[in-house]
Parts: sequence; C-alpha cells; structure tokens
Amino acid sequence: MLRKNPGFTTVAMLTLALGIGATTAIFSVVDGVLLKPLPYPEPERLVRVFEQSSPSYRWPLSVVDYQAIEEQQVAFDALAGLYVSEATLTGTDQPQRVRVGYVTADWFNTLGVQPAEGRGFRSGEDRPGGERVAVVAHAFRERHFGSAAAAVGQAVVLNGETYTVVGVLPRGVESLAGSRADIWPVLQLGPPTRRGPFFIQAVARLSGGVSVDEAALDLAQISDRIFPVWAESFQDEDARLTPVPLRDVMVGDIGRALVLLLGAVGFVLLIAVANVANLQLARASTREREVALRTSLGATGGRLARQLLVESSTLAILGGLLGLVLAVVALDALVSLGPQLPRLDEVRLDGRVLSLAALVTIASGLLFGLVPLIQGLSPDLSAAMRSGGRTESAGKRSGTLRGALVTAEFALALPLLAGAALLFGSLGRLQQVDAGFDPDNLMLAGVTPSASAFRDGESLTRFWDLALPSIGEIPGVEAVGISSGLPPDDPRMTNNFDLLDKPVPAGRHQPVVPWLSVTPGFFAALGVPLLRGRLPDATDTPDGPPIAIVSARWAARFYPDEEVLGRQMYTGGGLTNPTTVVGVVGDVKYDGLAGPDDGAVYVPFRRNPWRTVNLLVRTRGASVSMAQVRSRLQALDPDLALANIQTMRDKLSTSVARPRYWATLVGVFAAVGVVLAAVGIYGVLSYFVSRQQRDIGIRMAMGAEPSSVRRMVIGRGMVQAALGLAAGLAGALLLTRWLEGLLFEVSPTDPLTFASVSMLLLAVALAACYWPARRATKVDPVRVLTEE
Repeated sequence: MLRKNPGFTTVAMLTLALGIGATTAIFSVVDGVLLKPLPYPEPERLVRVFEQSSPSYRWPLSVVDYQAIEEQQVAFDALAGLYVSEATLTGTDQPQRVRVGYVTADWFNTLGVQPAEGRGFRSGEDRPGGERVAVVAHAFRERHFGSAAAAVGQAVVLNGETYTVVGVLPRGVESLAGSRADIWPVLQLGPPTRRGPFFIQAVARLSGGVSVDEAALDLAQISDRIFPVWAESFQDEDARLTPVPLRDVMVGDIGRALVLLLGAVGFVLLIAVANVANLQLARASTREREVALRTSLGATGGRLARQLLVESSTLAILGGLLGLVLAVVALDALVSLGPQLPRLDEVRLDGRVLSLAALVTIASGLLFGLVPLIQGLSPDLSAAMRSGGRTESAGKRSGTLRGALVTAEFALALPLLAGAALLFGSLGRLQQVDAGFDPDNLMLAGVTPSASAFRDGESLTRFWDLALPSIGEIPGVEAVGISSGLPPDDPRMTNNFDLLDKPVPAGRHQPVVPWLSVTPGFFAALGVPLLRGRLPDATDTPDGPPIAIVSARWAARFYPDEEVLGRQMYTGGGLTNPTTVVGVVGDVKYDGLAGPDDGAVYVPFRRNPWRTVNLLVRTRGASVSMAQVRSRLQALDPDLALANIQTMRDKLSTSVARPRYWATLVGVFAAVGVVLAAVGIYGVLSYFVSRQQRDIGIRMAMGAEPSSVRRMVIGRGMVQAALGLAAGLAGALLLTRWLEGLLFEVSPTDPLTFASVSMLLLAVALAACYWPARRATKVDPVRVLTEE
C-alpha cells in the first residue's frame, strides 16, 4: 500500500528522517561528551590535582607542590605532570608553530595509554640531565615522517632544543586528559628555588580502594607540611592541594547545554511523529471503505492490525535508515563546528548510538501507528460501505484526533521557539558588551622567539626592543605592542595580591585578578586610554623598583574614594619587594564578555619577560599584511614562526562561539518545529475542508458569505493553535528556567520574549489556516449538491 501512495510515503519518510536523524546526531554528542566513560583503563580512578583556595578558584601546581606529592603521597598508584604550550618546530622547509604537551615520565602509564610504535618514557628521563625524548601524535607522524617505524629514532627541534622520537601514539588518540598536542616531549623538572610559578597540570591514579575524599585528606596533610616551609615565596593560608575527578574537570559545565539540546531535538522528534500520525489518520480515513470491505469478507481484527502495524513499521524503518544518513552528515557538521567542546574526538556513531536510533525508530513507528490502528479496527461497516468510506462518526473521531495532534504540535513548538529566542536575545546582549577597546583594524599573532638564540629575559627584551620599532616603521602601522595575555577571555595569568595599607584579614582570601606583562605600545595598539599617572617606560628595568599599572575598575574597587597612585601591594603571596601603582588605564574585559570585571593589573615586560607573547598591530585600513610583519621578525630571528594569526574582530567572534553554537542549534530545531506545526495545521484544515464540502456547499447555497466560511475554517484552526499555545506557554515557563545558566542579562521568563513568540506562532498558524480557508470559499454549491 505504501507504493500506491508515493506522495504520502515520501512526506512521512522525510519527516521521520528529520526527527530521527537530528535526535541521533545530538545523542551522539551527548553520549560521547557526557555519558561514555573516559577512554582509559578504570577511568573512575583518575583525578586532577589542583591547588585550591575556594570552591570557585583553583590553579595548577608549582614544582614544589608536584615534587612534594610525588615524594609524600600514599593515596595514588601513579602521578604525572603536564605543561601544554606552543613551540617553534624547525628543521622543516619553514618554521612551524606546533602544540606541545611536556609531560613527566609516568604520564602514559598513569593514563594507561601506550604508544602504538616504539616506547613511552623511562624512569629518570624527566630528571635534569636525562635524555631529551618525545612521543608524537599519529597525525603528526603522518605529516612529517610517513610510517611509524620511520618516525622512531628521528629528531625534532623545538624552540632550538633537539628531542629524539621514541614512540608514536595510536591512531585516533588526538588528546590525552583533555589536552591536545602534536608532540609530547619529556618534562624535566629540577629542584625548585621558590614555590612558583604554577604551571603543572597533575593527573593521578587513585590506589585500589582509595576514594577521592581519602585522597583529599592525604593531600591536605601534605599541604600542611610543605606550605609553611615555602611561605616566603607564596602565602595563602586557605589554599590546599585538592583532587577532582578527571571526568568532571574535562566536561566542566557543558552538561547543561548538551542536555538542553537533547531536550530540544526530542521535541522536534515528537512534533515529527505527531505530523506523521496526522498523515496516517488522513490516510486511514480514506481507507475506511477498504477496511470495512475486508472486515465484511472475514478479515479478523488481528489480521487488520498486523497489516497496519507492518505498514507503520516499514515507514518507520525507511525513515530511520534515511535518518541515519542525515545523522552522519549532521554529526560531521556538529563536530567540525563545535567551539572547542570537550571530548569531541570521542564522538562517533557507535553501537550505543545505533541502538538508541533503533529504539527511537521503533518507538516512533508505534506512536504514529497506534492512533490510526485504533481507529481502523472499529469501522462502521454499513455506513462506510454506503458512503464510500466517508462515515460521519469516523470523520468526527478522526477530526478530533487530528485536532488534538495539532494542539500538541503547537504546545511543543512554543517552548522550542521561546528557548531559541531567549538564547539569541542573550547572544545579542553579549555581542553589545563594551569590551573596553577598539577591535577594528587590529591584527594579532602569537610569537615565540627561538630559545636557541634568545635564552633569557635580557635577550628577549633586546629582541623586542629591535622588533617593535621595526614593525612600527611599516607604512600603515599606527601602533604596535606585545602582551602575555589578550582580551576578552585569555589573560594567560591571574595573580593574588595583598595591599600594604589594606591587608586581607586572617581567614579571608586574597583578591585575584588578571595579571598581564606588557610593553608601553600595548595600550595604544589596543586602544585603551591612560587615565592618570604613567605607562611603563625604559626606566622600568629588572634592577629598578617593581611598578604596576591598574585598570579603573581595580582602582574603584580597592580605593573608591582615595588616590590610587603610589599605593603598594605584595604580589603572588610574596612578602618582600612590594609593587607600586604608577598609572591607571581604561577597563578591559579579560574574563569573557559575560564575566565580571574585577579589575586588571599590568606590569612592564622588561621586568616580567615572557617567551611566548601576543603581538598587537594597529593599522590604518587594510594596507598592512601579516607577511610584512613576519619578514621584519624573521630578519632578527630566522627560526621564528607566527601562530594564531587573526584580527581582533575574529577573536571577539570566537569568544562568543559557544553561545552562538547553542543558539543556532536550538534556533534550527525551533524553525523545524514551527514549520512542522504549520504543515500539521494546514493538513488538518485541508482535510476538514475536503470532508466538509457538502456542508460548506449547503451553507453557501443558503446564502452564507465567503467571509463567514473563511472565518469558520480559520476559527477552527486558530482554536486548536491557541489551545496548544496555552499549554505550551505553561510548559515553557517551567522549561526555560533550565536556560538560566546559559543566559546573559536575559530572564528565562522574559515576558516580552514569551509575548513575541506567542504572537509569531499565532501569525504562523493564521497563515497556515488561510489557504485551506480560501479553498473553502471556492467550493461550488451547485456541483457539490449535484454530486450528492
């Protein structure tokens, strides 16, 4: 029978495929990111170890912390450290920037991942004087060495240091413990001289039978032993070494958004099923005479039920198979466009996802097949045979069911549309936030002078003393500077401090703010004004007194009614050599556009040199290219490579990539839901008009105006839509509260949004009702009555 109705079969199959495909693709992401265990042996035993002073503030370990845990802990079977950075790879046709994960010797053993070719690291290779060795990713091996066997034993030169490749990771292992790298060199840690800097991401494997709470107690005891010993270089009375399950660290707060997407696509699936059920009801109504005839000839209810179920199941299977094809395409887009979502390399259509797809397909077939099945098994035989399949009672039952399904479709569409509108409203507010600088005509690049030529802070300072004026001489360049971090969401470093004249009371946390090392030209390049005082200059040498420039928000926060210039603070937990505030500049966002602005501190690059920095070049129009900048830099350092070349406009766009991703996906689902709901009400009214042509003809023969007929049809549809909107509004007011953590300056129950989407859906319903109503006014009373 499906072959005899190709139009019905095609529309129903495509509708189902859309719902099943979207559901399968989104579930694949949810399963890969949230539900699957981490791809390591006994992943529940893996933890990250942080230093933490409050539930909302934690940071990596120093060498002191890491080595103390290594020597004193009794809770772990294994411990390893990681430092992720970028390095310049030389020895190739052109210097390249590569992602590098420096790791201690037990890194691969701790995670339970071993190279597919060669070996991992040996004990002692992470100590000073050990052999410089590295393990490379499979993709890097393919690009640079060809076969895995050819890679082992080869040399790679990173920042001027030569490492011997001893292993190649398995294909598909693109990241480890949430960090992605092309090369994994050994991290050699020498004896520390002070407690800081804090850069080691520590991963540990709990001993058998040891819980996270027991490990926390062990680490707290280590904290009590070592922190007082190193208090002169870093002091925070509330800080403790703390274990956190690795999965929780990797997934972070992404769960709420993914569950939201799964709920949204579930609504789309239900709307699609309701639509197909409506199509089935219309088709069942036209087959009433056929069913009555089969019944009169002796067909049992069971036999008729089997036929209807086979047809529904076949339709569901066809829709499911096409849905899988759509899911493959959609999943590829979701992964490729996903804005740095965790564990995306683990997302795939595997057995778990295919099982879910099969379950959804079966459930969909049962749902949309159930209603016409019930109707089809109770025909009025004599009436159906006399009327050619158009019985009054069956028509009323069918109309009621179809109207109820349309009401359900609009009830489901409204929360979808409200959620999308709230997310887009939030995105709009986010994009209007003043980040504190001028993003136009501003080029950015990451730069790392080679370690072989520029080994210390003094040589790095000399390099930039030559490089920045050279870049500034390029025609069209207005200002140029460098910084350790970048707005609006990448300060690279935060620091705690204690004001000399306003010390933090005992038991309170020291304030922590973004802390950037900059050259004087940074502020002009970024477009940030000096409000009072001065900027860093050539007198701010390593031998001189420490100075800092603070933002206006920092000044207002700590000295709201006092002069801030000349104030002093101890930084980084230290208790000697205080830093003096010498200038105040405009506010800049560093904690994301939606994050709080707690102020920022800038220190001179000459006193605080960084090897990897951000280069900012402000230009007049588009007359300057980064190729010109690169040539000036490579004239001073031929092995230098640029990374992350982009405009500040691009960086601002990237900073809101996740909110845009969520809003776009929910918006697409909402659009599909609204279209399906509109198609549903259009189909119901078209069916109503075709079944009621006799009544409409009589009305018009008795003098009814076309406008009254039009109102009758539109009113019938609008009542169904309005009932759905009322139910959907109540549901949306409850469901959109789930969005609260994803919204910026928008209430999840914003009345204007709910009024707007309700009016939009009413307008859509009105437009969908108009065409069947218009067709009703074209009924020819004479022809209809003659046929009767």
